[in-house]
Amino acid sequence: MTQPAFVLVRPQMGENIGAAARAMWNFGLNEMRVIAPRDGWPNPRAAALASGAGRLLDSATLHGDVADAVQDAHYVFATTARPRGMIKPVFTPEAAMRKARALTGEGRKVAVLFGPERAGLENDDITRANGIITVPVNPEFPSLNLAQCVLLMGYEWQREVTERAGETLEMAGTEPATVLDVETLAEHYERRLEQAGFFFPEEKAPHMRRVLRNLWSRMPLMRADVQLLHGVLRQLVRGRGGPE
Repeated sequence: MTQPAFVLVRPQMGENIGAAARAMWNFGLNEMRVIAPRDGWPNPRAAALASGAGRLLDSATLHGDVADAVQDAHYVFATTARPRGMIKPVFTPEAAMRKARALTGEGRKVAVLFGPERAGLENDDITRANGIITVPVNPEFPSLNLAQCVLLMGYEWQREVTERAGETLEMAGTEPATVLDVETLAEHYERRLEQAGFFFPEEKAPHMRRVLRNLWSRMPLMRADVQLLHGVLRQLVRGRGGPE
């Protein structure tokens, strides 16, 4: 699967180009195209801000205009926060990168345009795009920094191409408790609570035992948790001078 090309249109500050390169590298993207940078190219300030992503800047291509930069693309997205009065499909970042993945999976080339820092893409730039990407931001402050926008698109691209669970559990060197582990723990507590006279009055004891057993079964215990709870109870019994 090919990657989308991220195209920086007339970027003004080398620092932002470097930060954009770093954001791309964070998410495994390595094709940057730069159109008419204000301060020339190569740019030492861009290299300084790129940190470990300097190789991405080394391979970045320089172009004179949008038409030249996207001439090999089959589908072009333009990022903008403002309505443009054009009849074009408008995507969220997530939907755009989902479409980009589908297109690149078919062997088609995708390009994403990012505008200059001061005012964003011009209408003439956007006319060359097939679709628009608009980020759902605060309407009273819609402007995103260039590198922020690149980072957001890179993140959405990586989400599409990487299979990851929405939530995972860090085991920290332990493993989930088995049914037997929990059963043994429950019996330990019931035995000690019985000795302490907890299950009183007698007619309520069966219900109290069921509630307690249900409590243990609802808890997502690890084996380390079970060992700790056994230890807590032993220490409490030892402190009262009772048998362990």
